[in-house]
Amino acid sequence: MQLLIIHSDFLEYETKEATPMAEKISDDMRSKRTDEALVAFIAVEKVDEANQGEVVRHSCDEITRVAGEVKANRVVLYPYAHLSPNLSKPDIAVSMLKEMESELKSVFEVLRVPFGWYKGFTIKCKGHPLSELSRTIRHAEDVPVEDVVSEAVKAEEKAKSSWMILTPEGELIEIENFDFTNHDNLKIFADHEINKNRAVDKVPPHVKLMRRLEIADYEPASDPGNMRFYPKGRLIKSLIENYVLDEATRAGAMEVETPLMYDMNQPTLKKYLDRFPARHYSIESDKKKLFLRFAACFGQFLMNHDMTISYRNLPFKMIELTRYSFRKEQRGELAGLRRLRSFTMPDMHTLCTDMGQALEEFYQQYNMSMRMLDTIGLDLNDYEVAIRFTRDFYENNREFITKLARTVKRPVLVEMWDERFFYFVLKFEFNYIDCLGKASALSTVQIDVENAERYDIDYIDSSGHAARPLILHCSPSGAIERCIYALLEKAQMIADSGAPPILPLWLSPTQVRIIPVADHHIEYAKQVASQLRCRVDIDDRNQSLGKKIRDAGREWVPYVVVVGDSEVKNQNLTVTIRAESDPKKPKKVVMTAVELDQIIDEQNTKNTPYKPLPLNMLLSLRPKFV
Repeated sequence: MQLLIIHSDFLEYETKEATPMAEKISDDMRSKRTDEALVAFIAVEKVDEANQGEVVRHSCDEITRVAGEVKANRVVLYPYAHLSPNLSKPDIAVSMLKEMESELKSVFEVLRVPFGWYKGFTIKCKGHPLSELSRTIRHAEDVPVEDVVSEAVKAEEKAKSSWMILTPEGELIEIENFDFTNHDNLKIFADHEINKNRAVDKVPPHVKLMRRLEIADYEPASDPGNMRFYPKGRLIKSLIENYVLDEATRAGAMEVETPLMYDMNQPTLKKYLDRFPARHYSIESDKKKLFLRFAACFGQFLMNHDMTISYRNLPFKMIELTRYSFRKEQRGELAGLRRLRSFTMPDMHTLCTDMGQALEEFYQQYNMSMRMLDTIGLDLNDYEVAIRFTRDFYENNREFITKLARTVKRPVLVEMWDERFFYFVLKFEFNYIDCLGKASALSTVQIDVENAERYDIDYIDSSGHAARPLILHCSPSGAIERCIYALLEKAQMIADSGAPPILPLWLSPTQVRIIPVADHHIEYAKQVASQLRCRVDIDDRNQSLGKKIRDAGREWVPYVVVVGDSEVKNQNLTVTIRAESDPKKPKKVVMTAVELDQIIDEQNTKNTPYKPLPLNMLLSLRPKFV
């Protein structure tokens, strides 16, 4: 059975003419309207005939689940043969649709649209992320390899947590007793984590921005949560990737590369799968059951197992930029760049001799993560801190955990477990709170106390004996796509406050745009462009000056240079500096090309990478992607 599910403001239909297979209907079924309904367009297929009851039950379960997510009390069953080329017999289709109607009526107000009639219909779709869904329903014998849900995911769903706020002074306060005055985002974050409300019921602002700025877009030909990146987006993404790798290398990490897929029945990996709280993609090949990696952990751990390591080598760091990691996130949680099913994550692992060395590395990586996010464009005011640990770990390391809160000079959210559910005893996350009040983890570090044993990783200690290291898992920036999401959401908040939104200069696809007033100024614009060591383009389109300036503003270009007769005569530039402008009062400065180049060079050389312009320098020669 094929389902196309639309959450609608309304649907109305009118029967026009009966086909030879039309069911007999009463006059009141010939035309109807229903408001605020979940509409299921349905094609009953030949394969459904083998087990009609099971297909009906699974279809009703899926409709019920989606209706619950979108909070719909009305359901419309609309026969729609166009969803499949392999249709069942008409009498079986009518019978199954009537069964679905009967089953759903116990929960919903149900409208079943007549089968076998030509109909005119009007529908208005609500337009949120869950308002258009498609489903294929099969009975058990036809179901492909099931999604793998690890035991850790199941444990996470059952885990009993104690939620508290830790102050920089070391006071641990129960959530209900903490005064959240002047800590609005911390309150939003705490509510988000405790209630575990991951579903998205509105389109996040960054989705519109990522399309308008031609950064990224949904890829309808792929699985949901897999995105396409346009040239500007690929530039931003690659710059952040290179920056994170460079900083990790400066911190002593060695870059490696490991496979994307692994044997699910390999004994060590199978055990690890059940300890990692993520849902997995699984595939079959050559009679093997494989899974797509969700991190670089196991690839690096298998490499560590085969190495000869001495205590003199520790702490020992390896990093991989996992393009891509795959996690089978639930559909209702997918939203733009915030939560994806395939993403790029810098994944660093550090082998340590003991807990003392592990805590020292943990603290260094905690600070490194803050520095990285700050350079990317997200400072301490842009995210909240979560620290998660077991109760016995806290009792033994109170001062260290308090130091984490003291370092950020603000209260942090604490999740404490009475028993350890996962492979780690301590974890921190920096969580971005977006325009919709959703929290998304960026940087994280975890102290792993299990996997050295599981993967048989050891090192030779100072007495010549084999010993097990502790392992730190670190993603110093979090997923690269999520960094872009956070930057776009932050820009929207800036715009909402009345200031012009902007990306950091080093990440801006166009850093300088030169706008010639007339065609005879284009040659001077090219001369200026040749003197600038940055990403510069020229708007040579046959458009008005006002439109060119507005378009540069809509693209958030940091420096906009207008050149006309005066500039050509005086060999200077009139530069609008976006970061120093108000929406109705642009900051304009007259300077030379050399002076502009120096200003940009100073901002571009803060240990950040550089890449050239990703598109043609002349706007008239560029394609439009969106």
